[in-house]
Amino acid sequence: MSIKSRILAATAALTVVGGLGTVGALSASAATPPCGHNCIDIFSREFGTHHHPNFVLDVWRGSARAGTPIILYRTSNTDKAEDFNVSFQGTVQDFFNAGLVSSALNLHYSHNWAFEFEYTPNGVGTGLCIGTARTAANGTPVVLVPCGSSAKSVWVVDSQDSIGHGYVPLINGSDTNFSHPYVLTYPKNGYPTDKPRPQLVTQNLTGFTGNFLVPVLGTINDNQLWGADFGVLR
Repeated sequence: MSIKSRILAATAALTVVGGLGTVGALSASAATPPCGHNCIDIFSREFGTHHHPNFVLDVWRGSARAGTPIILYRTSNTDKAEDFNVSFQGTVQDFFNAGLVSSALNLHYSHNWAFEFEYTPNGVGTGLCIGTARTAANGTPVVLVPCGSSAKSVWVVDSQDSIGHGYVPLINGSDTNFSHPYVLTYPKNGYPTDKPRPQLVTQNLTGFTGNFLVPVLGTINDNQLWGADFGVLR
């Protein structure tokens, strides 16, 4: 199956299980028109919805360098720093077979979809993806890292903790905590227009706990729930 076909199949499947993307937007373009129809706009449920995402993932100052912080910034169809492509996607099993994630991660999430999100300003690939420069833990900064080089640039769709309607936690591929995994998190009490801009981090998945201290479905904090649309931002 081609890369494009796998992206569309994965997104359609994720829509069914409450993951990223919406079927109705699959044929649209991206954050900026040059980015193309495979690009994706990722937003936080804390600040927006699929109809009005308001703020989306953004590369700080648009710098295509490893280590550049990932922030949220107001939606714009002219801001190339908001252009990302869904890259090298598949299940966790696929990433494990490629040697990019651990056997422990595969044991717990083998059938979950996993993605890399490549920074593609104006549709031009940079070879840099959203990830962590070191193994995810509480407070680990989220930055640009080389794509395809390690589990740190992989994000697992935590469909088990989805609240439906396309809002899910995203587990970093380097995760080592399988009861409270390290997920993409917007800093508590931060706001996208604050200065300096709050940088995304990884934190333990939070929510009201049930059996075995695992967060109860539907109680995950909004700052750890993410949605995505395909389409030119307005």
